[in-house]
Amino acid sequence: MKKESPSMDLWLREAKEALGADQIGMYLTHNGVVRKTAKARVRLGKDAADVEGMYFSYDAKKVKEAEEETLKLEGIYYVRTWLNEGELGVGDDIMYVLIGGDIRPHVVEALQFLVGRIKNECVTESEIIENVR
Repeated sequence: MKKESPSMDLWLREAKEALGADQIGMYLTHNGVVRKTAKARVRLGKDAADVEGMYFSYDAKKVKEAEEETLKLEGIYYVRTWLNEGELGVGDDIMYVLIGGDIRPHVVEALQFLVGRIKNECVTESEIIENVR
């Protein structure tokens, strides 16, 4: 079942009170959202029908492992993720990621690392094409 999205304001308040917050000089968030344009069109430039949604699931154990690996990166002191699941529509949140670290290059690198790991190793997503069910 589709979940209620978290509050980034609350997440940031909690992050700023967490252990190691005094080491953090930057927080960076990622909010993945279901888009209307098919992945084949956006990523590969192929002709593809529009999307009306997606089926999305994830392996919680693999996500946790990816979070733990991210926390081992240089300068990273805070990691938090939230992933949706079920049948999602265009505009629905797929995931939120929050990274806290010492300096911008470390935080940007960590966000790329974690989102890449989640997308490539932890999730299953299947687009629902308009008029095709």
